[in-house]
Amino acid sequence: MARSTSPPTPTTACRPRAVANFPISGLRAPDDLIVATILIKKAAAAANAALGRLPADVAAAIGTAADEILAGGLRDQFVVDIYQAGAGTSHNMNANEVLANRAGEILGQPKGTYRRVHPNDHVNMGQSTNDVYPTATRLALLLGAAPLAAAAGALADALAHKAGEFAGVLKTGRTHLQDAVPMTLGQEFSGYAACVHRGEQDVIAASAQLRELNIGATAVGTGLNAGDVYRRLVVDNLTRYTSLSLTPAANLFRVTQSMGDVLAYSSALRRLAVETGKIASDLRLLSMGPRAGLSEIALPAVQPGSSIMPGKVNPSVPEMVNQVCFQVMGCDATVAIACEAGQLELNVMMPVIAWNALHASKILREALKVFRLRCVDGITADGARARELLDRSTAAATALSPYIGYAATADIAKEAVKSGKSIRALVLERGLLDEARLDDILSVESMTRAGIVGETGAGTAGKE
Repeated sequence: MARSTSPPTPTTACRPRAVANFPISGLRAPDDLIVATILIKKAAAAANAALGRLPADVAAAIGTAADEILAGGLRDQFVVDIYQAGAGTSHNMNANEVLANRAGEILGQPKGTYRRVHPNDHVNMGQSTNDVYPTATRLALLLGAAPLAAAAGALADALAHKAGEFAGVLKTGRTHLQDAVPMTLGQEFSGYAACVHRGEQDVIAASAQLRELNIGATAVGTGLNAGDVYRRLVVDNLTRYTSLSLTPAANLFRVTQSMGDVLAYSSALRRLAVETGKIASDLRLLSMGPRAGLSEIALPAVQPGSSIMPGKVNPSVPEMVNQVCFQVMGCDATVAIACEAGQLELNVMMPVIAWNALHASKILREALKVFRLRCVDGITADGARARELLDRSTAAATALSPYIGYAATADIAKEAVKSGKSIRALVLERGLLDEARLDDILSVESMTRAGIVGETGAGTAGKE
């Protein structure tokens, strides 16, 4: 029997077959990945038309169809599950077929005929899934990178504002969950702000690696059926469409073989999540109570905390943040495993890499916003409670070591815990220092600054 040369009908096209083959999760391509893919198709059509490879009317119809999708239309036609055949071929063909059908309609052809606009011959001209999908993944992540960095920066600024607000609140610094030395609540929050800011910087630095695009590499990096001029035109078009700083990959084989740049970005997300999650956990500890815990700060009460205990208000927002951060770390673990699973000239695990990286980026961005607006901005300090705990602790004892030695200081600290007497009273009882000198040394305000307390000129360096 002779092989039919008629164009595929909707029932035999790639998209319905992919839907039937992969009824796995019900999860569909993220919006940013759809946008990035359609931008690539639009850019490629314009480049092919400029090179005389694609009829102008076909290129224009593809561009119009692309604009409709970019404006929010036809999104329900992107139906392939995120868990699909390797490399994202199903996603790429899904985009090709939607664009071909709509562009054909624009040119007066019925859907599914593909006589004027063919998914492969026209929409996918000069492309392979192997350069479209990595490029789409990078573009999609870049579209979300600036908003994520902005959310992190805003959270860092909010924490820094609280650091200034709490600069005069004396408290017990704690290590190993035990009393350590005096500090201010402002100093504690300044550390939080710096941690988030450093995470923000990592995201910005890692996102720069994503600007190298392998579009035009086609199947393995040789550029077969594409060419250098085509490649430059597509990247120029994408730069114009997105206002992003994009560049053709310096080595097409690297960017086709490896998803390492995506891994670096995912790792930056993990770092930001780890820093943020630790802060959320700290806020839960510092606010625990209100009467039987530390209760040095109060978090905004955003919702009732218990279905059985009236009046109980839980740290709901930090709890949410912790859960999001755990998920981001899990996404990064999946990305790392899948990036390592690349073989020879291609990593076929790109769909799961893209989904996890994009999901992590989105939920972390939104969590950072809510954390700032619904929690950090409304934090208040209980200075009296913090000072009460400081005065009851042995935190001030460390300042005695330069004067009476480590062993004597340790003995006094142990006795203070055992007897309930103050550090000051025990030192005076043992006649180790005179009262005026002791008061100078045990100044907790001075202990929050660098230097040896009581030494001439000390207690001034590092002042807030």
